[in-house]
Amino acid sequence: MEIVFILFFFLVGTILGSFFNVAGLRVPKKEPFVAGRSYCPKCRQTIFWYDLIPVLSFLYLRGRCRHCKTRISFVYPAVELATGLLFSFSYIKIGLSAELIIALALVSMLIIIFVSDLHYMLIPNRILLFFSPIFIVLRIVQPLHPWWDSVAGGLIAGVLLAVIIIISRGGMGGGDMKLFALLGIVFGTEKVLLAFFLATLIGALFGGILLLFKIVGRKQEVPFGPYIIVGALLAYFYGNEMITWYFNLV
Repeated sequence: MEIVFILFFFLVGTILGSFFNVAGLRVPKKEPFVAGRSYCPKCRQTIFWYDLIPVLSFLYLRGRCRHCKTRISFVYPAVELATGLLFSFSYIKIGLSAELIIALALVSMLIIIFVSDLHYMLIPNRILLFFSPIFIVLRIVQPLHPWWDSVAGGLIAGVLLAVIIIISRGGMGGGDMKLFALLGIVFGTEKVLLAFFLATLIGALFGGILLLFKIVGRKQEVPFGPYIIVGALLAYFYGNEMITWYFNLV
């Protein structure tokens, strides 16, 4: 029975991952993404359902549009596959509980933000505003222990990022600040600070590698959102173990 649930969450995740791709691309452009049909961004031809099967359609079409043969970004199937794997992992790690709903909502939000920030270097307010009441209600239903840690986490994360933005004179964006404030509500104080540390560390390491191999220039802007997402997921799923290990070490 366990494998059935794992496969179920994987399939649901891949299907939703396809929708998250569309949302991440269209929300920043204020285009409709619920009722509007999918289309090729190059030839503008409508994409029919049989070319929208997650991952499989990409493989069948060999990564090209059926109509104009333009190469389809590998980001599309990668996001679908990643969402499926993260949904399955959330179930494996947490099990069937109220916290699982929070985990799935968190993964969903972060995937949409990943797509948006990767393409436009923008974390849309509309996405954060949509998920904010969901997380607030879910944290009321499934509170942290102590419950006030959600409030403290949101305030501390928001203030910390605001100070960094002021000191760095725009080195980080307002979207990063709002995202971390929302993560603070979900994570609590310790885990959101851990998420910030991990995001900064991962960003510095990958940024150094990109500079070393001259993939990006020294003054070239790169999206920080993907590093926040990786740090946030690590802190959410493994934060307790990391914090315990650190305090045992010192």
